[in-house]
Amino acid sequence: MKPMRSVLICHAGDDFDREGLAAWLGSFTELAGIVLLDETAAQKRARFRRELRRVGVLRFLDVVAMRIYQRLAIAARDHAWTRQALADMRRRYGAPPVVPQIVAASVNDAEVLEFLRGIAPDLMLARCKQLLKKKLINLPRLGCFVLHPGICPEYRNAHGCFWALAERDLTRVGMTLLKVDAGVDTGPVYGHYSYPFDEKRESYNVIQYRVVSENLDALADRFGQIAAGTAQPIDTHGRASANWGQPWLTRYLGWRRAVAKATAR
Repeated sequence: MKPMRSVLICHAGDDFDREGLAAWLGSFTELAGIVLLDETAAQKRARFRRELRRVGVLRFLDVVAMRIYQRLAIAARDHAWTRQALADMRRRYGAPPVVPQIVAASVNDAEVLEFLRGIAPDLMLARCKQLLKKKLINLPRLGCFVLHPGICPEYRNAHGCFWALAERDLTRVGMTLLKVDAGVDTGPVYGHYSYPFDEKRESYNVIQYRVVSENLDALADRFGQIAAGTAQPIDTHGRASANWGQPWLTRYLGWRRAVAKATAR
């Protein structure tokens, strides 16, 4: 049987996706192209302005404080984990295949659409913070999917693992295989995945990536079922649904206090 033709969309600076997930996709599909997003400073400022409007000035300062703390106190250990994770993925899947690539500021640029039409993928995996327009969503034969870092529908948006940890909702710390639709993480759910995370020793960023890396074999099997037409979405009707924002330093410190208290018992 001819393998699925796949495309990976990811941010240019994310080596876990650009190298590790590319190699993984190439192990069970025909990875036919990669879209690398290199956002402009204006795009990043616009994202910050949206968050400011959403949460207000005081809470936005909480978000900025978390960003600063992340860089000063957490980033070095996270980078060390990423290097080790990439080494492990290279041993499992080899080097990422050499395939056509395009670099763009926006996933919805006309050049990206033309690139994807030329590839005619069966499957598209979007690992990006940008919302895809309908013409991109409908392009792949099997659909466009995301490995959402959170359990949907309860934890939508980009930091579901953080908020589940902060809320002490530990049974919903995980990842969702989601088919993209026009909403924000509102499409059909094809699987929920987690692992025995260690919130005392692992940062929320590491947990967010490990819910992916620890489940790659299961995800490959699920994509095979989707291609075969045997996979059915999970019924999520009637479940709570919430759109969470950026991490706050106050909630991060509350989470760390709760972990310290729980492990001291």
